[in-house]
Amino acid sequence: MSSNEPSKTKRRILIAEDDPDIASLLERVLQTKYQVKLAEDGLSALAQLGQPPPPDLILLDVMMPGLDGFALARRIKLLPEVAKVPIIFITARDGAEDMIKGIQVGARAYITKPFKLDAVLAKVQKALGE
Repeated sequence: MSSNEPSKTKRRILIAEDDPDIASLLERVLQTKYQVKLAEDGLSALAQLGQPPPPDLILLDVMMPGLDGFALARRIKLLPEVAKVPIIFITARDGAEDMIKGIQVGARAYITKPFKLDAVLAKVQKALGE
């Protein structure tokens, strides 16, 4: 805990991303301000969501083995303890139909790869109401 925020705990972000380089980059950038947990695929993310405390935000890749991001988002919306947690997709799927599907399954934002880190940070802050 930082000395300038003694009574405030860091907001929690779960990143579900199967590309270790992208996951590591997002983790490095976000952990300066947030508590970050990583999941290498949709099933691992789902397992982590079952463990308290819930995250304050979820970043999801779409194309992951086992359980893709769209299917994971649909499942998240059925879990009372995390149903209202904002979701941001970060994906290489840049077609209009994919973006529409992402919003339909509950995403607050849809970011396509390659992405600019400042755009990711801005969307994270907006989704968290900062």
